[in-house]
Amino acid sequence: MNPQASWTVVTLCRRSDPDRSPRFFQALDCLNASGQMGDLDDGPEQVPLDDLEVRNTILSLLVSKKFDLIITHSLQGEYTRHRRHEETSAAVSKLWQSGKLSASEMWQFAYEDGQAQYLPRPIEQADWINELPEKIWQKKYEIISKIYGFQTDSFEAKTAPRKEAFWCFRLDNKVKKRINNRS
Repeated sequence: MNPQASWTVVTLCRRSDPDRSPRFFQALDCLNASGQMGDLDDGPEQVPLDDLEVRNTILSLLVSKKFDLIITHSLQGEYTRHRRHEETSAAVSKLWQSGKLSASEMWQFAYEDGQAQYLPRPIEQADWINELPEKIWQKKYEIISKIYGFQTDSFEAKTAPRKEAFWCFRLDNKVKKRINNRS
């Protein structure tokens, strides 16, 4: 929704995936964004990774450590269960609170799936909920379905939300405080 912004997108996994890696960079081109991929394990077992390894991987993938806004996964994940999303959120939060990543605000996705009872949906009490205009949602869906090649009945396609929801935080004297942007 903000094509004038200089977006940087980082993913911590799948750099060596011969299918996913080129698709990631095609998506960046479509969004006029820059980004990098790491190669942490993203296998089905989701063996826990060392927090320091996750933080160091994040820092190694970023050219700049200063941003206007950081958007990351939720500490609880967006669905049951993706350990890498949870670890990423914890690592980004620690880097932000320690000042190793600089931004006035950090937003975390705010979705839940009722412990896998239904597809992920926005948490209605989230700080910021935004319904995407049809044109923007279509572009998002085309990235999922055409660039990444997920079928219409896939989990990824079914969960491309029309509503985006976030928990929003601001650092005040190195203390992370939630800010409610909803009116």
